[in-house]
Amino acid sequence: MCIESFLRYIRYEKNFSSHTVLSYRNDLLQFVDYYFTCKSERFSPKSVDRDLVRNWIVYLVEKGRTPRSISRKVSTLRSFFKFLVKEGIIPFTPIQNIQLPKISKPLPAFLKEEEMDLLLDGIDFGDNFRGVRDKLIINMFYSTGIRRGELIGLQDADVDIYMSAMKVTGKRNKQRIIPFGKELRIQIEGYRSVRDRDVKGEHKTFFVKEDGQPLYPELVSRIVTRYLNMVSTLTKKSPHVLRHTFASAMLNNGAELNSIKELLGHSSLASTEVYTHITFEELKQSYKQAHPRAEKKGGRYEN
Repeated sequence: MCIESFLRYIRYEKNFSSHTVLSYRNDLLQFVDYYFTCKSERFSPKSVDRDLVRNWIVYLVEKGRTPRSISRKVSTLRSFFKFLVKEGIIPFTPIQNIQLPKISKPLPAFLKEEEMDLLLDGIDFGDNFRGVRDKLIINMFYSTGIRRGELIGLQDADVDIYMSAMKVTGKRNKQRIIPFGKELRIQIEGYRSVRDRDVKGEHKTFFVKEDGQPLYPELVSRIVTRYLNMVSTLTKKSPHVLRHTFASAMLNNGAELNSIKELLGHSSLASTEVYTHITFEELKQSYKQAHPRAEKKGGRYEN
């Protein structure tokens, strides 16, 4: 059977793993079952046309298959029919200009404002060097939206408390200026005072460890995870979650999307627009919780 020939081809000539070959086999047999249901005849690749493939996709959608699962199955068919064309079994592939269901990307995880208020106002970080530094790290992520690598790379000369602004070097060495508020300025002054008192060295790098050496990525992630665990039940807790939290808070409080784009250092506005979906989801939840008829029969607010 041509399916078995194809499976041998991808296993021994393309060196696909046995697990992948099994997945291809299952996908193809599911399609053959659908073919038989529609045509009531033995499977023949020459009888497969574009309409049959499209109808199969509709069938999979109606069965509740996810867009990602459907996309994989169609990819299997595409490889199979491409092999048949290569072997001269069929003149052309029916998998042409097939429109697949869109794969929705998960929304970025973020903390609520009240969770951040609890963390920054209600948690005791301590007044020693490590506590002062760690609290500033958390608040700098939340107040500026910078990336982990950008925070680690901050030089002491980059942070100007008189201008209340910092120079950040982002991806591809692109630099931008990020303003900050009074609270962060006071914390920066306090951190510098404790650092200069307790840690030896010239401190060309803004954030340092107790031995005066620069921070490293894993340490920053551990610091963030430790404190976010105290206030949040999110599965994912990372510096990037605080970057998302910054963007969400800015948008919820009236900032323009283009301004957020510049602050985050995005090269395209499309990267920033994902945060509008976050705020819309919040808006839907607020409506469903607050409106008296949102959940009533005949008046349910649809997702």
